[in-house]
Amino acid sequence: MTGSELSIILGSYNRKRFLKPAVESIRLNGISAPYEIIVIDGGSTDGSLQWLLNQKDVITIVQHNRGSFLGRPIRRRSWGYFMNLGFKCAQGRFVLMMSDDSLLVPDAVMNGVNLFKSLLDQGRKVAGVAFYYQEWPARKDFQIRLHFDDRMMINHGLYLRDAVAEVGWIEEDLFQFYHADTDLCMKLWAAGYEVVDCPDAYLVHFFHATPRIRRSNETTKEKDYENLLRRWTGIFFDPETKDHGRWFYRDFRDPHGTARHFPQPEAHFLHMVFILRNAFKLVDQKLLRLPESIRDPLLRAVKRFMP
Repeated sequence: MTGSELSIILGSYNRKRFLKPAVESIRLNGISAPYEIIVIDGGSTDGSLQWLLNQKDVITIVQHNRGSFLGRPIRRRSWGYFMNLGFKCAQGRFVLMMSDDSLLVPDAVMNGVNLFKSLLDQGRKVAGVAFYYQEWPARKDFQIRLHFDDRMMINHGLYLRDAVAEVGWIEEDLFQFYHADTDLCMKLWAAGYEVVDCPDAYLVHFFHATPRIRRSNETTKEKDYENLLRRWTGIFFDPETKDHGRWFYRDFRDPHGTARHFPQPEAHFLHMVFILRNAFKLVDQKLLRLPESIRDPLLRAVKRFMP
């Protein structure tokens, strides 16, 4: 395959405020390898498309995924479907998958690429390199997910494009929005590949960029997870031990203060919400004797504004 060594793929919908700093974090990441940026937009109406069309270093794919056209409703497609659009047109040997509401910590990309290449040169059959990510502002530490029997998966990170093609790309029908990334990694493990972590690659994820949408997706999330368990039961998942995996954390202190580049003032607002939430948890844990008439309304108020 000719062209870029690296393809960076983002899915996006109506999050121009977050998409712009996400793309800028790619441009300023210190990437020394030839690369391309591919954004798959779901038919945004917030000015994202107009902005994208003016970015001459971005390949934009528009996949209208809502509303109606020519008198008929537009078919809603899955996360796997629109991400596959990016993966299949990518020219890079390596494909970095990240969210439009995330920011790369400087040097993350080349640290991941260099580790990937080093492991392949050693003869390791590696298909993915996971980046540690921070759920800002909810957490201070950075995490990766180890799924069934401690098999690593990638929420944000690099894939070997040829390996993804070999296992049949991302599942498009079984998962509507959640857990297709876990399923992809399990398919790679089943094909004899490894997924590893990069201890020097970090990303900050603004998990609550669109809290209303996330809350409305809870039913979808549960159904998608049921499909994931059903698919891998007897292969990697043992229903008797019920080993759903675990999180692995790194106490990395970002010297660049990457999170400050998220859109304001909502970032500061949500940060204060989490501080208040944790403060009230501490109050509750220490069993301070607040009258219920005071404590309960305060807790309800915090929960109301929690993302």
